[in-house]
Amino acid sequence: MFNGPLLVTERLILRPPTRDDFDAWVDFHADPDTMRFLGGVQPRSVAWRGLCAMAGAWQISGFAMFSLIERTTGRWVGRVGPWRPDGWPANEVGWGVSREFAGQGYAHEAAVASMDYAFEILGWTDVIHIIDPENAGSIALAKRLGSVNRGATRMPEPYHEASVDAWGQSAEEWRARKSGLTS
Repeated sequence: MFNGPLLVTERLILRPPTRDDFDAWVDFHADPDTMRFLGGVQPRSVAWRGLCAMAGAWQISGFAMFSLIERTTGRWVGRVGPWRPDGWPANEVGWGVSREFAGQGYAHEAAVASMDYAFEILGWTDVIHIIDPENAGSIALAKRLGSVNRGATRMPEPYHEASVDAWGQSAEEWRARKSGLTS
């Protein structure tokens, strides 16, 4: 059971996180490679609180990252979507997929659906992606989405000392790019 929207793409179902996601969520947050740019490895108890925070944000804010479910297998792929906890620098569409699904286009597929959702359903006029300057994979995805580096930004504690850039674009830029009016 989940509380929120259900988005369906070619290969994915995007839905709010549920208790059923927990074991895959824990594995995701325990992987050093996956978590290198996402705040570091988390023990099971901290991962539980993160899952509950994400699920709770749907109730409190009306949006949060989606759990990505592979349509053909039902496996949990990762988390992608709109995110703006208290103190965040701006409305973000963020992403993270489990290592076994990396490089298969799932993050892009889910990010496109999430950008559409943020602009068309949530009514956001601008979106950023907070990215560590060493995270080449996320930078490539941001560029593929049409976002540009707007420069350094700061996150709230406990991430306030992280070196990160805000990549982003406006709703108008997104719509123009999707309609083929710009390259």
